Amino acid sequence: MIASMAGFAVEDAFIKTATKQIPVGQVLILFGAGGAILFAYLARRGGASLLTAQVVSKVMLIRALFELVGKLFYTLAIAFTPLSSATVVLQTTPIIVVLGAMAFFGEDVGWRRWCAIGTGLIGVLIILRPAANDFSALSLLALVGTIGFAGRDLASRAAPASLTTWVLGLYGYLTVFVAGALFSCWDSKTFLWPTLANAMAMTVALGAGIFAYVALMKAMRTGSISAVTPFRYTRIIFGITLGAAIFGERPDEPMILGCVVIIASGLFIWWHGKVSANPDLQTSIGRGPMD
Repeated sequence: MIASMAGFAVEDAFIKTATKQIPVGQVLILFGAGGAILFAYLARRGGASLLTAQVVSKVMLIRALFELVGKLFYTLAIAFTPLSSATVVLQTTPIIVVLGAMAFFGEDVGWRRWCAIGTGLIGVLIILRPAANDFSALSLLALVGTIGFAGRDLASRAAPASLTTWVLGLYGYLTVFVAGALFSCWDSKTFLWPTLANAMAMTVALGAGIFAYVALMKAMRTGSISAVTPFRYTRIIFGITLGAAIFGERPDEPMILGCVVIIASGLFIWWHGKVSANPDLQTSIGRGPMD
């Protein structure tokens, strides 16, 4: 999980580097095409069929829509706003997923988790500072992207089990390609021939993204979810470090405070869910040292 978060942070940093000279739509098209080709090869090598009825099921179409929104708006966020702030806002994904699980899967959310969810959203407001004089609407891009990724995760939970990781990756990257094409039509910027530096940045971003995706699937499918989930927050460390080292970003006090609030609320939601699912742990927590 830690390796996956490091890979995603590197992907973000090199995509941000590429978008400084190449239009965002073109970056998404190149990124999506490269990933789709590689995942199609891996899926075929594993004997998976690329075109099945499950691929165009309602759940998969919903997943594609959220993937499109998430990748497009988050890419715009890292292109036009500080990498560190976009990375921090992205860490609210687990909180939004809990809300979605309650709304769409009927999961019970007690008052403690409601308080944690509210606290996490307060952390987002601390970072975005909507009432501040220097507030920019561009800071909302990361929040919209986060909602898209949360919806994708919820839809992935309901995706047909017959679809392999490689097939899901293929259609995920195809969705990125479509997002780039749609945004390019709206943006109307002329495509540029990538320089050697831009091509290298895109190659590193693609390689890091694919590595991160595979590492994430490995962690989620072979390790205990309750054990690996907290390590998602290491992405903040990598994102802030790369933002400072490459782009000269310096997190201010409100961003650091909001980051702490988001992490604390997310860890509480994870911990409370683990305790609720383990009656023995509930009992042991209820005992005092003298019991």
